[in-house]
Amino acid sequence: MNLQNWEKKTEKVQADYVGDKKANPDKYAAPLNLSWSNWGFGLEPFETSVKRLAKNDIRFIELHGNRYGADLGYRAVEIRAILNDYGVQAAGICGMFSPDNDLASNRGVVRQRAIDYIRRNVALGHELRVKYFLIVPAAVGRPEPIDDMEFERSVETLRLVADEFTEAGIRGAVEPIRAAEVSIVHTFADAERYIQALDHPGVQHINGDVYHMLTEESHLAEAIVTHGRRLTNLHLADTNRCALGEGMLDIDTLMMALYLVEYNDASCFCTPEPLGPGGDPYPAMYGKPDPELLDELVRKSAVYWREREARIRELG
Repeated sequence: MNLQNWEKKTEKVQADYVGDKKANPDKYAAPLNLSWSNWGFGLEPFETSVKRLAKNDIRFIELHGNRYGADLGYRAVEIRAILNDYGVQAAGICGMFSPDNDLASNRGVVRQRAIDYIRRNVALGHELRVKYFLIVPAAVGRPEPIDDMEFERSVETLRLVADEFTEAGIRGAVEPIRAAEVSIVHTFADAERYIQALDHPGVQHINGDVYHMLTEESHLAEAIVTHGRRLTNLHLADTNRCALGEGMLDIDTLMMALYLVEYNDASCFCTPEPLGPGGDPYPAMYGKPDPELLDELVRKSAVYWREREARIRELG
């Protein structure tokens, strides 16, 4: 029986991985960097979150971009002290773009909020020496387009603040999100077009998200191989947007694709963000956490990730 189209693509990635690993073993010496995005933990003390990650030997964290105003959000001195206490590093900052700070808005006051929001959080990132800042070109939770000029307005607005990334030494990373949640930039190819239209050295990278890719890309691993030179962070969740190992995600082939594009690099991260299904995940950041459930969520994902990575590293 003939293979299905997705099976053909999967077999090619797997064969390329085995062949390349045999030919270039040194390229595969370092493992992938496992991180975790903390905003889904809701309103719990930062130290509780970091302690949980350290307990599961997760040594990187993606910080909630919670500097929503001059008096709000993380203070670098406090955050640095906690991270140092537990041997965890801040990998990046997850920019949160809602209708209140929408880069693509047709209201100037809203776009100014987006600019100010980026400046505040990039300043925090610079103090903590993070590698990337996640940018969503239009508001999450607003899938309906305002008009046909959103893409252009978003690019124009981001260009006004793009110098902040180069000055801070932080990678601006554009995240494609499924059409059920945002109005523009749904695929890696869309993100490429956005980056090219912006044409700024401060924003040259992509933040991928497996959950959105399952809807918008034809094949996860193929998309990573095609666009991997742009990728600096990859959000992870299983097909049901729950813990890794609880759905049908072909995580082995996904990892193989990451290794093929030399993603096992100090500036690249694999970051679980299992938020559960739904149209707008942002309310999770204000949720009341259940520490036991979160402990198990992190433990399951970390154990499964490492088991599968150990398995593919034995191949070839």
